[in-house]
Formats: sequence, structure tokens, C-alpha cells
Amino acid sequence: MKIQVFSTYDDLSLKAAEDLTQFLALTEKPLLCVASGDSPSGLYKKLAEKVKNNETDISNWHFVGLDEWMGMNGEDAGSCRFHLNKQFFDVLQIEEQRISFFDGRTSNPGEECRRVDNFIQQQDGIDVAVLGLGMNGHVGMNEPGTLPVLRSHLADIAPQTQQIGQKYFTDAKILSQGLTLGIQTLKEAKHIMLIVNGAHKASIVEKVLEEKISDEIPATLLRNHPNLTIYLDKSAAQFIISYE
Repeated sequence: MKIQVFSTYDDLSLKAAEDLTQFLALTEKPLLCVASGDSPSGLYKKLAEKVKNNETDISNWHFVGLDEWMGMNGEDAGSCRFHLNKQFFDVLQIEEQRISFFDGRTSNPGEECRRVDNFIQQQDGIDVAVLGLGMNGHVGMNEPGTLPVLRSHLADIAPQTQQIGQKYFTDAKILSQGLTLGIQTLKEAKHIMLIVNGAHKASIVEKVLEEKISDEIPATLLRNHPNLTIYLDKSAAQFIISYE
């Protein structure tokens, strides 16, 4: 585990984008797992700038979405795919055949999970997983108590996450379930990039790093991954000064 602390979120995002391109530089057809949310958005912005400035070529990259709210897909404003389209996919005009993303409008969640798992397998696994961190320690929609052996699955969303998730929508939504990659799938990624910013995340960052590894704080289950890098701005790192 490697921890990097930055003075600003902009500095964090730039370094994360630089590391990401380095991790994937020597891979012929890399597969990148992308998370939606506020924390990784700066990385996508910096990466898009690098592509537009011809500093980085992602024409051979493939992408798998981390999660999606049940009942939603990219056509729904506020959905995970909607935000990633705005931040990244549409900005760089990435072809749909290079993207595998959960369709939360499916009538068969089990089959949808198998489809995404098959895509990952066909790409020989995830090369880099970009993740954020929930206020209760969740990663993706793997909430506290989720079995760590799961791969893609239908998840029940914790009440706190349901409440926080409303910020992405203009009107109230039912966010009781979602489709997500499981902890086992994430642990098999060659590299994991956990991006966390803001003072409101400082307490959960401390718990992820200090408390025992347990499914009660799902992000701790990634702590022993050989290529886990945690990117923090100073506000998020304020309780773990000893790691700087």
C-alpha cells in the first residue's frame, strides 16, 4: 500500500492521471475500471486534457463501469453512467464497443452481472481500478457487511448511502439497490487507485487505514493489495499525518 498526500485536489488529480497512464503504458489492450462520483472527476478531466493535447493515447483502452443504480442507465440524468458520459466518455468520443457498463434498467440483474463479468474475463481482467470511498467505507456499492468473495452482484444500498446519493439528482429518487463489481473482482485488478478528497472524508480515511480489516469497512479489504495507491488531499489526510 502506498499513500500519497497532496496540497490541493488539482495536484492530486494531475498525479493520479500521470500514474494511470504510466500503469497502462505497456499494456497492449488495457481494461480500466471507472468509478463515478466527485472524487475521481478531476482525474478524468486531467486525463482528457492529456489525450486532447496528444500527450496520451487511449485508443486501445477498454472500460468497465464500477456500478450503477438499479432502475437507471445512461439515459437517466444523475445516474453513474450519465456522469461518466459527461466527464469522460462523451468528452473523448469513446466508442460504445470499448465500454461495458451495468444497465440498471435490466429485468434480469443476474444475467446483467454475468455479462459484465464475461467482458472483464475476455479482457484478461482489470488492469487498473479507479475507486472512490463512501462515508461508511463502501467501495462501489459494496456496503458494510457485503461478502468479500462476491463478483458482480445486485447490492442493497445502506440508508446513509441512499441519502447521500440524492445529491446527484434534481428530484428525490429511490436508491435502494444497485449493480456493482464485487470486492473479489476489485482485489484481482493489477492496480487499485483509491481517490479521496475533502475534510468530510477524513474520519473514514483514518478508519480504513487504522482499523482491522473487516467487511464492516469494505475498503479495508483492499488494504493488502500489492499495488494499492491511495491519493488524498490534505483535508482528507488530516488525521493520518504520520503517513505523509
